[in-house]
Amino acid sequence: MVRIGRMNHLKVVNLLDFGAFLDGGMLEDILLPKRFVPEGCQVGDELDVFIYLDSDDVPIATTLRPKAQVGQFACLKVTDTNRIGAFLDWNMPKELLVPFSEQKDRMIKDQFYVVYIYQEQQSYRIVASSKISKFLSTNPHRYGNGQAVSLMVCDRTDIGYTAIVDNKYLGVIFDQDIDRPIRMGMKFDGFIKRVRPDQKLDLCLKKPGFDKQGMNDLGTEILERLKAQQGFLPFNDRTDPAVVKREFSVSKRVFKMAIGGLYKERLIRIDEDGIRLL
Repeated sequence: MVRIGRMNHLKVVNLLDFGAFLDGGMLEDILLPKRFVPEGCQVGDELDVFIYLDSDDVPIATTLRPKAQVGQFACLKVTDTNRIGAFLDWNMPKELLVPFSEQKDRMIKDQFYVVYIYQEQQSYRIVASSKISKFLSTNPHRYGNGQAVSLMVCDRTDIGYTAIVDNKYLGVIFDQDIDRPIRMGMKFDGFIKRVRPDQKLDLCLKKPGFDKQGMNDLGTEILERLKAQQGFLPFNDRTDPAVVKREFSVSKRVFKMAIGGLYKERLIRIDEDGIRLL
């Protein structure tokens, strides 16, 4: 069955001067305009195409791949706004509409927004919404602490970032758990740091727990910095977490574990004003 707003694998049933017709099943034959027809294409060939609706809401095929499909979240740029709504670049001949009623905040040209792409039930047109919370799953999740997940950063908060988990749920990445630059719309693999009693999700970029290699790397960095600074650094287990984050790009807990390991190996001394190389 052909799915509008998604990639489809369709058979060529006819070739004409202005393009190729593909077997659309219940939607009848679907036109693939000539500029998208691969060289040497023959009747019977099967092509991977994206199906969208043109200005007359007629299904059209293209070999272009969209930045996101129906049923997915994406961070897209506003190319224009008018009395109908905002229009987004999603790498399709026809830009993606975000009606005013589906804008969480009034969208501004040339700005990027995280949106959900869907097909309206009555008109069948493909549109987007920045009111992403209403498209997240309400079903109970079965995540456990330490589980690997796919993340997409969707908003900045006072305590960190919110991120969409596996295209279904929402979680929070706290500032102290961020060890590299991230921005809205970024996609990467992450982990469930903690499932709260209310089933809300705390997220992190590295697998939670003791990372021996990470500790070794940080310990080596601290030793190298001590050698470069005449054997003294003004940081210890009482240093403000924000300062630790700025200086070493790790959480206060990780830093304390690293200097604790160096202390046990008798490589450093921990004093009131900092740490000293032995």
